[in-house]
Amino acid sequence: MNWSGISYLGMRYISRNRAKVSLLIAAFTLVWLLPLAIGVLVKTAESQLRERASATPLLLGHAGSALELTFNGLYFTKPDVATIPFREFEAVEDSGLASAIPIYSRFTTEGHRIVGTSLEYFEFRNLKYSEGRPILRLGECVVGAAVAEAGGVSPDDYLISSPETLFDLAGVYPLKMKVCGVLAPSGTPDDRAVFVDPKTAWIIEGLGHGHVNANEATAEQRLSDDGDSVKLNASVVEYNEITPENVGGFHFHGDNGDNPLTAVIVLPDTPKNQAIIKGRYATDDQLQLISPATEMDELFDTVFSVQRLIIWLLLAVGGATLIIGGLVFVLSYRLRKDEFSHLRRLGADIATLKALIAFEAGFVLLSSLIISFGGLLMIKAVAPALVRLVLG
Repeated sequence: MNWSGISYLGMRYISRNRAKVSLLIAAFTLVWLLPLAIGVLVKTAESQLRERASATPLLLGHAGSALELTFNGLYFTKPDVATIPFREFEAVEDSGLASAIPIYSRFTTEGHRIVGTSLEYFEFRNLKYSEGRPILRLGECVVGAAVAEAGGVSPDDYLISSPETLFDLAGVYPLKMKVCGVLAPSGTPDDRAVFVDPKTAWIIEGLGHGHVNANEATAEQRLSDDGDSVKLNASVVEYNEITPENVGGFHFHGDNGDNPLTAVIVLPDTPKNQAIIKGRYATDDQLQLISPATEMDELFDTVFSVQRLIIWLLLAVGGATLIIGGLVFVLSYRLRKDEFSHLRRLGADIATLKALIAFEAGFVLLSSLIISFGGLLMIKAVAPALVRLVLG
């Protein structure tokens, strides 16, 4: 059998029928690639979500959806979760059973989540600074690596919080925050967050504010003055930036223990203390203490069930595609009847004619496998960034 001749005739036929061959290659490529790509993306998402959840022992929040609490406290999504008062954070700290880290993840700046937390958070997540320093006073913020890269932000620049609504009738002004530090890349949701002190987040919400000292207000700015207290009228504009000069004018009305948090990271000192503190919240109707790792287990049990269903459906479609592809090759053999008759007259045997069909089929299959392998390598390379984009 003349293999060089078969290769020459086969490539001439493929070149002349590029459209048909390209469609077959594309169809077969999807048959191999789609199930594998879904598996890679799910595995990458699972790895990223589980790693962060496993590193967080317990999460305290308002009773409700445990999964939404997990995504708010760990990944800074789901900003509309119900809040708990700050005193619940203080209660954990005062219990002697665990240390605690407050989380208030609700507002944004330039599309990035503003996270109110304490300095202990950075130590807990092992976050390092590539530039600048930690937060030292109200109105300062530390930005993640992705935030700094996207906005070209560096220390001494400013970010402005985004209002929740276009027209804020409550008169809460966007807060101009000074960037004091930039975090080194960590490959986690921390890269896409802007960190502030919880009190700064409360000021953004309007629970605290700063304005001219009442004793220094002009007569036009005073609503009343009975000697003991001074009431100011609406002409007094609140500060929208906290500076060393005006920081003393910022204050909170009411008890700070009533101010909101979306979650509290709870870090028990020992397994025994973990069991004790879990028991304390087991019967609480208003609060829930959850294990993020357990919630991720339940989430991925569901995800894997759906994944298996999708893959079975894709395999069924793929099987049908392969059958149709085989039918195309059979029809191709019949359509090339005149061509094969001429080849027979020229001395080609039946084995050679079958080899020409096998060459076309082999070319399609091999090409689709090579493209699928290249596509899979590309998907593996971009999967971490793609998953972070989707989760962020």
